Amino acid sequence: MLALVLLTLVSPNGQVSLAVDAAPAPRLSAKLAGRALLEPSPLVFTLNGADVSAGAKPGRIVRGREGNCSAAKLPFTGKTPHTLELRACNGGIAFRYVIPGSGSRTPGEATAFRIPAGSTVWSHDLEGHYEALHVRRQIEDFPAGQWAAPPVTFQLAGGGGYGSITEAALYHYAGMALQGDGQGSLVVRLGHEHPASYPFRLRYKDDVERLKQAAAVEGPIETPWRVVMVGKDLNELVNSELVRALSPAPDKELFPQGSATSWVKPGRAVWKYLDGGQNDAATVREFSRLAGQLGFEYQVVEAFWQKWTPEELKAIIAESKAQGVGLILWKHSKDLRTPEARQAFFDQIAAVGAAGAKIDFFDHEAKEVVELYEILLRDAAKRQLLLNFHGANKPAGECYTWPNELTREAVRGMESSKSPRARHDATLPFTRLLAGPADYTPVHFGARRNDTTWTHQIATAIAFTSGLLTYAANPKSLVESPAVELIRTIPATWDETRVLPGSAIGEVAVLARRKGNVWFVAVLNGAEPREVTVELPFLPARTYQVLAAEEAAGDPAALEMKPGEWNRNSRIVLQLPAGGGYAARLTPR
Repeated sequence: MLALVLLTLVSPNGQVSLAVDAAPAPRLSAKLAGRALLEPSPLVFTLNGADVSAGAKPGRIVRGREGNCSAAKLPFTGKTPHTLELRACNGGIAFRYVIPGSGSRTPGEATAFRIPAGSTVWSHDLEGHYEALHVRRQIEDFPAGQWAAPPVTFQLAGGGGYGSITEAALYHYAGMALQGDGQGSLVVRLGHEHPASYPFRLRYKDDVERLKQAAAVEGPIETPWRVVMVGKDLNELVNSELVRALSPAPDKELFPQGSATSWVKPGRAVWKYLDGGQNDAATVREFSRLAGQLGFEYQVVEAFWQKWTPEELKAIIAESKAQGVGLILWKHSKDLRTPEARQAFFDQIAAVGAAGAKIDFFDHEAKEVVELYEILLRDAAKRQLLLNFHGANKPAGECYTWPNELTREAVRGMESSKSPRARHDATLPFTRLLAGPADYTPVHFGARRNDTTWTHQIATAIAFTSGLLTYAANPKSLVESPAVELIRTIPATWDETRVLPGSAIGEVAVLARRKGNVWFVAVLNGAEPREVTVELPFLPARTYQVLAAEEAAGDPAALEMKPGEWNRNSRIVLQLPAGGGYAARLTPR
């Protein structure tokens, strides 16, 4: 018996479609270029424990257009009237539940994403919260009960394209993780259902049981958007703008020009934490001096700044500003849970002239934790302060609504000293970084680089997007590097990104990125030696002067700087060792 189709929706470019049927409960399916992207997947939303679809009848569909998306509202009448809002976009699909009403009600969800058989999935679990290594599996091998932290990227069988599941517009609601059902589906679980991560158990053991309780929502409920970004190839996937498009616009009073508001200034940063230096004022002064030499805009200062008097802090900040360097000051999130504590802290750092704060140790995706991010962003924006969140959950478009969020961690980065990096680094541009900026703190020339080369390390600064591009290496090492001329020109934000042919998730990432009229190329090789060919036929018809960091044969702790010329017809063949890389700047002549 065929299921009753309630709605179909096709993207403006005709490549992406979705359908909702009733069999007898609502299900959603999707296609990419005519091939199944999602098999019929149950849409399950509960309110106070009751399934809202029980006995519900579909109403009149309202259709429209939202930017690069075809939009529809599918209302349901019944005991709990509600609306399913849907988007079929050039970059993917999205849907959310909207439930009118008043009072305090507790939502729950078990929406499924049924991935087609034969698909390959990349995901990591929740034990480290959002700081883990991705595992590659066939969807048939995804175990029942296995947790997956979004975004979860999958590749359809037979070269059929890619999808990546995440969420957008996460406000006043618990965050979403996914759990395998052992039958090809990944099922939505809200924050109270997630297992407490090791970092949370370590820091907040008294809160573990409390946050297992489902959180109530006051008044009308709009869930976050459930999102599947798509692409026929990795370039299309990486360039999906769906999370941005679904995010609320910035507050005009706080950000009159949106992300271009004058005081919102992305930049590069030095950081004394992983590569030498003392926890004292002299080191901060020296790091700011070196940051000034590099042309970097910021220095991130860890907790030891709290030992200084206000006068000492103000003097150090003033000296750093004289070098063109603003200070970002670390703070534990547990110290900012009350309005009084937040006001005191933000007033304090604004009064001494700090550029912003790095706020750490959230470690959970419960509704109250999610709400704390927005409260902090608003309080900071009122004082024109920039924020960097660590120990955080995945981004869900916050940096588009709150441009003063320059970056957040939610990634296994350089702080993890024992991680193999080559395969991980070649995975991240196609998994975690799809959701938004990541504070990986790239580039280290010491043992912490593990199974990667110096050249690979420099390439990560190009490949890993972060509005606060914080280098792990001691700035003295950067200044003394043979690649310093290249390093000092790598920007923190980009105007265009292209994933080049030959890229494969976890094997090799080959990217070209543009800032203004200058192009950069980054190659991150995985765990096996390989030959990589780089071609840039999309370049304008002109000659480019090239400065490239290349592998020094046989020595992973060395590199060679090679000048040259490129044009759109150039073809560069690289013989890369395991964990090798390539980084280049192309400046028009």
